[in-house]
Amino acid sequence: MAHASDGRSMEFKLPDLGEGLTEAEIVRWLVEVGDVVAVDQPVVEVETAKAMVEVPCPYGGVVTARFGEEGTELPVGAPLVTVAVGATAADGPARASGTGAGADEAPAAGPPAAEKKPEGSGNVLVGYGTSEAPARRRRVRPERRVATGASGRANGRVRDAGQPSGPAVRTAEPVDGPVPVISPLVRRLARQHDLDLRELAGSGPDGLILRADVEYALRAAAAQGGRTAGREAGTGGVPVAATAAGAATSSDGTRVPLKGVRGAVADKLSRSRREIPDATCWVDADATELMRARTAMNASGGPKISLVALLARICTAALARFPELNSTVDTEAREIVRLDGVHLGFAAQTDRGLVVPVVRDAHARDAESLTAEFARLTEAGRAGRLTPGELTGGTFTLNNYGVFGVDGSTPIINHPEAAMLGVGRIVPKPWVYEGELAVRQVVQLSLTFDHRVCDGGTAGGFLRYVADCVEQPAVLLRTL
Repeated sequence: MAHASDGRSMEFKLPDLGEGLTEAEIVRWLVEVGDVVAVDQPVVEVETAKAMVEVPCPYGGVVTARFGEEGTELPVGAPLVTVAVGATAADGPARASGTGAGADEAPAAGPPAAEKKPEGSGNVLVGYGTSEAPARRRRVRPERRVATGASGRANGRVRDAGQPSGPAVRTAEPVDGPVPVISPLVRRLARQHDLDLRELAGSGPDGLILRADVEYALRAAAAQGGRTAGREAGTGGVPVAATAAGAATSSDGTRVPLKGVRGAVADKLSRSRREIPDATCWVDADATELMRARTAMNASGGPKISLVALLARICTAALARFPELNSTVDTEAREIVRLDGVHLGFAAQTDRGLVVPVVRDAHARDAESLTAEFARLTEAGRAGRLTPGELTGGTFTLNNYGVFGVDGSTPIINHPEAAMLGVGRIVPKPWVYEGELAVRQVVQLSLTFDHRVCDGGTAGGFLRYVADCVEQPAVLLRTL
């Protein structure tokens, strides 16, 4: 390893991003090999099942290698970059290209008497810190580790004795012992396509086989006119078809992997259906007076009040009267846990799919504060900038599916919460008002609740109180 200044090369791995997430997909590299980075500077943007996250590097120095293409899914603990701590910008290209003093050319010198520890921030993402250097150092070996430089291309290949190798790729050597794979996703992908992982030369550190290596091998096998990447069956090779984006086409249709936000939603909703004995009740309500009240509020000056903020204020008032619905069930202890504060989730449709941002301490906010927080979280959701902390910890969910132009729904509870209020579109309908038929603004309200935490009487009482507040907003004055 080439040395500059104190010249230590530190390997930075994908950290635990919190909330039980086990992998993340590289969306965009923010640095190139040879760039100088500061402590806590974001080096890569990744997408987890919950949010887009810019990952800061806890070391300062020159980036000597980065691992994974954009679009590659990496498990937690897989290498992201190596950084020559204390190196200058002039030292970066020599390291990246392998033209500087290599490992074999480094002078044999003992460690300095007082070796400087690499600078660390001590204030980065969940699951890792930088107060101490890692217990084990890794050397950067460009001829063996295939880093994605400016071209952003990984080089895992099917081993072929007759295939020439580029200057940065070492021909795979026979694998003795366990196959160097740490990601179950990589093993599953190889198994689905009958690909022998022992035939691959990994582009990760120390020959680690990454998902990009498997996908490259599958694409190469398909492009070479039917030469199989794995074991052959019968007399002829069968072409292997795969796409890097993850959607595979066949005569039976198109297969789209359940991953990212879609996969997280699928897992949570499936768990909700398995564990929660839910029931739904609904009622139509005359929202004319609520709409008039909002118009009057917005005519008085100041920030505009959103309709969803008024509905949220009604929800928090109703939960104060019916706290059973602001709870969760501890299945192991067989206990119902009634929660003190209301952290109100609201369903939002974005380009990345359905997300449920959470308004913290909604019970302590007025309509103006709720409006501002809904706007902030909605904008962050559309931009893909919601953090895992802003997407978790909800105690009750408000689902305004009226924005889709529908009247009613029986939503699935957002596990591990105990209830969800659904609000349909508000439309003019014939309605009996003060003994006469009139055209009023009518909305359908639905409540889906966990029958373990309460009976129908409690759920019905909650929904009736919400409807009464929608029809006569002055009812709220009793609790303000």
